[in-house]
Amino acid sequence: MSLFGDGLEAAVQKAFTRPAPKSAGAQMRYLVKQLKGTKAVAQILRISQRTVERYVKDQIKKPRPDLAARLEREVKKRWQPQIRAKAREKAATTGGIVIDTQARIGYTAPIGSTDEDRLRHLTVALPPQYAARLFDAQEGGATDQELQDIAAEALKEVYFQDNGRRAGQLEEVRFTDITHLEFGL
Repeated sequence: MSLFGDGLEAAVQKAFTRPAPKSAGAQMRYLVKQLKGTKAVAQILRISQRTVERYVKDQIKKPRPDLAARLEREVKKRWQPQIRAKAREKAATTGGIVIDTQARIGYTAPIGSTDEDRLRHLTVALPPQYAARLFDAQEGGATDQELQDIAAEALKEVYFQDNGRRAGQLEEVRFTDITHLEFGL
């Protein structure tokens, strides 16, 4: 994925009510149940069907590091879909989303203003419409740059313009050199 996509995914995963399976065998059994067969699991993990069967029977217990990462990613992607949907829905309709970032942020404004980029650490609560746009774009397969542009637009409106109370001539916010990014629901 990407910095923004992973950040949004991590925020949603904090809403989980139960931990995802930890052992390789339990993760394989969960995926086999979800995908209704060992062949489908073998295809998404890029391993043989026989290998999947051996993990299910606990004949193999310790996967290679690259397989372990793929396995964990696929399980978390499918874990507690109803809880995931409720968390996204709540953020998109009533709760909004909090962005905590440290990045180089600047803006384009009329001549005479101090619009030079500078390193800022911001923790800003974004309204539900921006949470909805971020989640919709993520589900639609948006690139990291597109998600970054939505976040920059949200910061422009909420942080710099204070919902229209100041800096009305602000044209564009530059959001670059991100060193820290975390989302909260």
